[in-house]
Amino acid sequence: MLSTLRKALKEPELRVRIIWTIVLVAIYRIGNFILVPGVDPTKLQNLASNSGSLFSFYDLMSGGAFSKFSIFALGVMPYINASIIMQLLTIAIPSLENLQKEGEHGRKKIQKYTRYASIFFSILMTFGVYALINNVGALKDTSKFGMFIIVLTLTTASTFLMWLGEQITVKGIGNGVSLIIFINIISRFPSSIYSIFNLNQAGSVDIVQIGVFAFALFVLFLAVVIASLAERRIPVQYAGKNMMTKKSKGQSSYIPININASAVIAIIFAMAVMQFPVTIASFWPKSWWYLTITGGQYSPFKTNSIQYVVTSFVFTVFFTWFYTQVTFKPDEIAENMHKSSGFIPGIRPGEETAIYVEQVLSRVALLWGVFAGIVAVSPLVIQAFTNFKGLNFTGTGLLIMVGVASESIKALKSQLLMRHYEGFLG
Repeated sequence: MLSTLRKALKEPELRVRIIWTIVLVAIYRIGNFILVPGVDPTKLQNLASNSGSLFSFYDLMSGGAFSKFSIFALGVMPYINASIIMQLLTIAIPSLENLQKEGEHGRKKIQKYTRYASIFFSILMTFGVYALINNVGALKDTSKFGMFIIVLTLTTASTFLMWLGEQITVKGIGNGVSLIIFINIISRFPSSIYSIFNLNQAGSVDIVQIGVFAFALFVLFLAVVIASLAERRIPVQYAGKNMMTKKSKGQSSYIPININASAVIAIIFAMAVMQFPVTIASFWPKSWWYLTITGGQYSPFKTNSIQYVVTSFVFTVFFTWFYTQVTFKPDEIAENMHKSSGFIPGIRPGEETAIYVEQVLSRVALLWGVFAGIVAVSPLVIQAFTNFKGLNFTGTGLLIMVGVASESIKALKSQLLMRHYEGFLG
C-alpha cells in the first residue's frame, strides 16, 4: 500500500488528485466542528454512547457529528439510504431497470433521481431528529423559527455533503461518499483508545485484558480483510469462432462473486429492524410498550441480552441472503453468457446455467451471511459480557473501512497502470 502511494505521488496528475482529496476531506472535517445553534449537545451523549443502538451507528458514520450535533449531524446517511432504495426500485420497477440498461445516459438519470430522493430523506430524517432532541430536552429554543433553522441547516449541510462526495469522486481518488464514511470511522479511533485508557485507570480492565482484547480485534480485522478480498470464481469457457481468414481459439475466464457490499447493507438492515421498535417507542418513554420492549425478560429488542445478539445474527444472515438474491440476477448472467458464446464446463447453457449460478450464489450468500453475522454481533458481545463499555466499534464500520481502503488502493493501482502501460508497440 505504501509503495503504491509513493508511486502515485510521483505522478503529477495523481498528486493533484490526492491533494484535492485531502483538501475536500479537510473541508468536511472542519464542518464537523461547526455546531447547530439552539441545541445542547450534552443531552445527546447518552443516546450516542449506547453501543449497538441506531444513534450510536449514526454517530460513528458521521464521525461524532451527531453527538456534538454539528451541521453535518446527518452525515451522508440520507444519500446512502436513497442509493439503497433506488437500487431496490431499479430491480422492482421495469422502467427504471430499462433505464439502467441504457448505458451512461440512463445511469445519469438514475443518479439525478437519487439526488432528489436524498434531499427528501434529508428533510424526513431532520424532522425525526428534531422530534428526538426535543424529546430528550436538548432544545434551547422550541419556537417554530428555531425548528426552521435546525431543519434548514441539517438539510442544506446534508445536500452539501452529497455534492462534496461527488466532487471527491470526480477530482480525487476513489468513491467520495465511501471515503467520507471511511474518514469518519477512522476519526473515532482516538476516542476509543482514550476510553480504554480511562477504563484501565478506573480499574475496570487490566493490561492482560487489554492485550487479549487487542489480539481479538486484530484477528477479527485480519479475517475481514481476507474475506473482503476473497471471491468465488465460476469458470467460464468461450467457444472459438471461425473468421474469414483465420480461426480464433476458445478462451477460459471466470465470473467473480464477492458480496462484501451485500454483507454491509445486510448489517445496516438488521440494525434498523432491531432498533426501529425501540426508536419509535422512545418517543413515549413512560408507556408500557417502551418498558416491555426495552426491559422485558424475553424481549428480543432488549440490548445487552442473549436474545438480542441471537436475533441480530439471524437477521444479518437473512438480509445477506435476501439482498444477494435481489441484486444478482442468474437469468441475466446466463443470458449474457449465452450471447457471448460462453458456457460453464459441465453445465448446459440456458436454464441449467441459471439454476447453477443461483445455487452458487445461495451458498456464498449463506456463508457470507454467517461471517457477517459474527462480525456484526462481536461488538454486541463485547459490550454486553465484558468490561469494555462505550467503545466506538461496530462490525459495519470494520467491513466498510476494509472495503473502502481496498477499493481506494485498487483505484490508485488502476490509475498507475493506465499511465505506465506502454502497449504492444512499446
